Amino acid sequence: MALTVSDVTRFEASRPRLEAIAYRLLGSASEAEDAVQETFLRWQAADVERVAVPEAWLTKVLTNLCLNQLTSARARRETYVGEWLPEPLLAGDSMLGPADTAEQRESVSYAVLTLLERLSPNERAVYVLREAFDYPHREIAEILDLTEAASQQIFHRAKKHVAQGRVRTEIDEAAARRVVEEFLAAATSGRTEPLVRLLTQDAIAVGDGGGKVPARAKAFEGAVAVATFMRGLFKPSRAKQAIIGGSPDVYAWSANGAPALVVVLDGRVVGVMSLEIGADGIAAFRSQVNPDKLERATRHWAAADHGEPLLRGI
Repeated sequence: MALTVSDVTRFEASRPRLEAIAYRLLGSASEAEDAVQETFLRWQAADVERVAVPEAWLTKVLTNLCLNQLTSARARRETYVGEWLPEPLLAGDSMLGPADTAEQRESVSYAVLTLLERLSPNERAVYVLREAFDYPHREIAEILDLTEAASQQIFHRAKKHVAQGRVRTEIDEAAARRVVEEFLAAATSGRTEPLVRLLTQDAIAVGDGGGKVPARAKAFEGAVAVATFMRGLFKPSRAKQAIIGGSPDVYAWSANGAPALVVVLDGRVVGVMSLEIGADGIAAFRSQVNPDKLERATRHWAAADHGEPLLRGI
């Protein structure tokens, strides 16, 4: 049965929420877009007049598509070159979804998305639907074909796993920018000591190049090791410029709700470094430099009013 204009309008009204759910489940904007498009095709093929609650129907279809995708994604990531990190979303991207509560903001952070990789697909789905979108356990149980009690148990288990691995500190936009500016000043000072003072003792730095851009296979660990790495990273070099094709500019921005540095070359985003800030300093740097995971960021950047860079031509 062909969809009416009203049916299409109803789906499009749900698209932003569906994309935000899919992104949190998959950690990939491109895969989230594909899952939502497949959901639309299922909607198109359904007898929509018999669908009592379209939002619930669409969420169930999408979630199950994502669960199937997660199963195959885990197998692919076992052979992924180097560290795997989620695809970053820059400030203002509609796929970031709701940000009214601390839990919603945290659920899309790079730190939590990375931790969600440790959960089973069902744990991840229950956590996302409950924590980020406030679905009642009764509805989650219907979506995932569970009992309500099982949904509650899975959620508490997943929340405990995530809580054990994260640094939880919220700072306002002005404070975040000051931290980024202080970090960049220290990183370009040519000395390690100013950087060490900004970091927690157990700070880490990890990058995802996907085998297409050089990135260390294992994380740097400890304040001194991370500071030494960052000092070299922000030192101009011909070898580095040859790899990325020129001298990029560095902007202070926000990615996945956290302070970030966006590295741009000729209008193309070539790197996004997300900073995880704790009470004692910067706890983690997560850098996405895999070009396949920066296409959406580049499109979004082109439409953004991003002002002047903090650093030109590194």
